Amino acid sequence: MLCLRHWEWNKAKNVNIMLYRLITWGMETMERKELFEWAKEIYGTEPDYPWNDWNCVLRHKNNKKWFALIVEINARKLGLPEDKTVDVLNIKCDPMMIGSLRMKEGFFPAYHMNKENWISILLDGTVLADEIKPLLELSYQLTR
Repeated sequence: MLCLRHWEWNKAKNVNIMLYRLITWGMETMERKELFEWAKEIYGTEPDYPWNDWNCVLRHKNNKKWFALIVEINARKLGLPEDKTVDVLNIKCDPMMIGSLRMKEGFFPAYHMNKENWISILLDGTVLADEIKPLLELSYQLTR
């Protein structure tokens, strides 16, 4: 009887794992590590740490212009209620898109950048990779 219960429990656990994978398929999150891996694969760039701390920039290889800034800040600086440190991605964006993006969860007025041309994105899994990647590509194109 014990073996049967153990088997049933494992079967239920596997079904839950499969259901989770089906539900979240295409819903890849992007945090700091995944962002750096993707940027290296697509643009051949590595993070640059000009301030000798955890904050860094992604630069064009040819002209060294920034197309992304990744900073560690207190969530309260974004107007969030939590008193914790979060990673934020700042990217250049089409000013026509910024207003609608800021209405979505995980998007904020640019932290420490020009708020008309840049936007901040939480890198805590709130915003999915499928949404971040095209915006990072846009930033890359706008900063050439």
